[in-house]
Amino acid sequence: MADTNQATEAKEQSDGGPATRATNEAGADGIDFTTKGDVISVMAQAGTGRRQSLNGFAPDYTDIVDYIIRATHKIWEEGGIGLLYDHYAHNTVTWSDWGTTYGRDRVMERDVIDRLAGFPDQRSYAEDVVWTGNDVEGFRTCHRSMVIAHNTGYTKYGPPTGRRIQRRSFANCVVRENRVVEEWLIQDELTVVRQLGLNVDDVLRELANQLDASTVQDIVGEVPRVAGQTTPAAYIPRHSDRFDVEDFVRQGINEIWHWRLLNKIPTYYAANCPVHGPSNRELYGHGDIRAFVLALLQAFPDAMVEIDDLYWNGSERGCYRTAVRWTLLGTHRGYGIFGRPTGKPIRIMGTTEHHIKDGKILEEWTLFNELALLWKLRYAA
Repeated sequence: MADTNQATEAKEQSDGGPATRATNEAGADGIDFTTKGDVISVMAQAGTGRRQSLNGFAPDYTDIVDYIIRATHKIWEEGGIGLLYDHYAHNTVTWSDWGTTYGRDRVMERDVIDRLAGFPDQRSYAEDVVWTGNDVEGFRTCHRSMVIAHNTGYTKYGPPTGRRIQRRSFANCVVRENRVVEEWLIQDELTVVRQLGLNVDDVLRELANQLDASTVQDIVGEVPRVAGQTTPAAYIPRHSDRFDVEDFVRQGINEIWHWRLLNKIPTYYAANCPVHGPSNRELYGHGDIRAFVLALLQAFPDAMVEIDDLYWNGSERGCYRTAVRWTLLGTHRGYGIFGRPTGKPIRIMGTTEHHIKDGKILEEWTLFNELALLWKLRYAA
């Protein structure tokens, strides 16, 4: 397989309908986070010339990975908050499990100023940037980072505790001409609440006073994993004669999550695969992965996972690095990790990145906002 960056548009369901593929412009194959080196090296490359076509982007950016890393650094760590006017559109749509917001001023107020006021020494360590696209159709990026900070200011959770927090986040963006026009944010907030030493139930009650329940209500009908009394749709691979990373990811999700074939976990995951999950869960190997899937299926017995977007970097010769943005649909009908069943239908927004080599997942990062999920189950209308 050619060493190219390929993608599947979010126009198809995870049951394997027709896909539209996009290939980045020729010569873009070397634009990879893994080759960027230390952040000092990244900053030193500013203004050294384009490594790919970036029509409409500020002249100091060399490629799309450079844009994501340095724009984040300039806004969050250098304090250039006003650069949001150059890097976000006036009508940017931001999706999260707390609801949908519009406009860069809301990004500035809620997502940047509020968080920096509570954690002024925040450091955001980029772990990876997976991307696809070009400057004509737009870029799609998945930025995984680890945030470390001390709570010395007020937050939506309450007064400062002085404690240190360490949590992971994903930001999936659509970028055109130097501006983020759409963004999906996944943050590990339950980890933050626990690290601050706060009582989760008290925080949820306080959030209930702050939030308008109608703005985060999930309207979910019958979960379409099966039609009536039939069986789940089978995924039909597009390339039966060779390994295809899209087929691999889609078929794995279909067999494990839709068909409940947990005996297929060893087919897709290496025996010693680490999975870095939400709320600082650290899974290792087939047994832990199976237990985690069972815990979610226990809480949401009709759960299914829809793939909303899927793209990757790398090749068979090296290691595929995938970015999968997904939605889990289900009904809270079972006892388990989220408490006694409420009967509420839910929609969970999440992101997963994989490292895949020799037909196995070697490492996985999966994240969804469990604090927002608990709030929906207990307080949303």
